[in-house]
Amino acid sequence: MKKIITLLAFVIFITVTNAQTKLYVHPDAKTYVANTKTIAILPLNVQVKLRPKQLKDFTSEQIIEMGKNESLDIQKAMYSWFLTRKKRGTLLVDVQNPKRTNALLLKKGIDVHSYDEYLPSELGEILGVEVIITGSYETSKPMSNGAAIGLAVLTGGLFATNSATMNMDFMSTTDDELVVNYLKKVKGTLGSDAQDLINVLMRKVSRRIPYTK
Repeated sequence: MKKIITLLAFVIFITVTNAQTKLYVHPDAKTYVANTKTIAILPLNVQVKLRPKQLKDFTSEQIIEMGKNESLDIQKAMYSWFLTRKKRGTLLVDVQNPKRTNALLLKKGIDVHSYDEYLPSELGEILGVEVIITGSYETSKPMSNGAAIGLAVLTGGLFATNSATMNMDFMSTTDDELVVNYLKKVKGTLGSDAQDLINVLMRKVSRRIPYTK
């Protein structure tokens, strides 16, 4: 019985649940990639879903600020992932440093967390890039503390505690066309954070997009 529980805990720890995957690639994606020198990663629209009891501990302003901070952390994590692939020679384009991206937008009076009123072509002109990455990221902890503790006892402390859904758009700044859309949902394990989930998501997306080889 002990061996079964240990094995179950290990399986749950290493498994990422692929609950949802959608991919769109423009029919002429190869041409877009060939004409792309640099992409910029804009802060994603982040929503942190808290349980009702957790919501009582935060004001609406604190929750909004939490989302903005997580958005910037995700932006950095995505940049780090792409940069690593670029150094390995598997990324076909350059990636703009988020510090430069955010600074250029702020100089134009654009809130880095609220840029939906601008066309990709307008943002591309400001940033000097051919493609921008935008989208949304939703994260949650679906289990109550009591259920988590009970399950931890059964599985040796390893279980799915949070999940993330990323909806990522690669937008051309030359004609405002959607080149790639990638929607993916994954579940993490005890102790996994935004960085862990981003690594899983980026590893999966890098296998599917035309900007990598």
